[in-house]
Amino acid sequence: MNREWTIELRRRLHGIGQVWYHIGLVSVSATIAMLLPYSAQTFLTYWELVKNEKVYVVSAEIAVAVVLIVVLNFLGRSIRDAKLAKSARGAGLVHVFPGGRRASPTRITSLIQDHGFPRHLMIIGSTGGTFVDPKGDLHQVLKHCLEAKILLLNPISENARVRAQSILHPDITLESLMAHTKASIDFLKILRAAQKKVTVKFYSDDPNVKLAILGDHIWLQHYHTNLDIQDMPMYAFQYNPKEHVLYTIFYQHFVEKWEHLDTPEYDLETDALVYRWEDGTEKRRVPFSWDGVPPLAHPQVLHNFVPAPNDVEMRGVPVPST
Repeated sequence: MNREWTIELRRRLHGIGQVWYHIGLVSVSATIAMLLPYSAQTFLTYWELVKNEKVYVVSAEIAVAVVLIVVLNFLGRSIRDAKLAKSARGAGLVHVFPGGRRASPTRITSLIQDHGFPRHLMIIGSTGGTFVDPKGDLHQVLKHCLEAKILLLNPISENARVRAQSILHPDITLESLMAHTKASIDFLKILRAAQKKVTVKFYSDDPNVKLAILGDHIWLQHYHTNLDIQDMPMYAFQYNPKEHVLYTIFYQHFVEKWEHLDTPEYDLETDALVYRWEDGTEKRRVPFSWDGVPPLAHPQVLHNFVPAPNDVEMRGVPVPST
């Protein structure tokens, strides 16, 4: 409730700022119009003094030429940027954040939460570390949603091993990726115990995008062959029924990946991979073992997590007593 009130307050303040912006613009325009006669008279007075001085005239010409070059270049760049911005809006692109040290996790998290907490959340990731970390940009969103569909890379697949070997970072190994995936599963089990409707599936093909569908917004990063995902830029696309935006393409990508028959569901209660037929009936079960997977360096992230009552009760779902 407090979050919704904060979002509404920001919208109202933004509207008030737009009003004051237009008032200021009209005031500046009126001031310039009133000063034009005085400025013209002053210019003519100085011109009478310097019109016969060649040094001043040449200097003035050079200064005017420099100003014109700067202004024209600025206008040309503005026109090009406006065309690019129009193309980006047509594609549904609303935010771009650079990767690596130039990224702003706090800003990204704030924008995601400003869009509101969706009732249904869909995620494609590698290990799920983004939503396990309390400071991650999807942690609060996952806690507040009613239903979550999550696709994670199968940690025992061949592509998981290739992915771990390809990343040029000493701390990233197959064991560390499996440990992070196990931590994500443990976290999702806690949410399931709090009556959250959480469904997890494991895909085994090469990861290509990290994707989160939050209502009418999609947040996306690209998995580079040999780079950590944190070094890649992040993009946000917004759904627009009037335009052929990229939101629809990425949404269909998630649906196709989710419904693929070779993508088994991970049973959070029995720790088994469940394969299903096209009609949804169970085809077979394969037990999944986490034996030998090392724990995370900071397991207290999970042990200290207890779903706040409002996280579930505000949606009308009771919290089980502990």
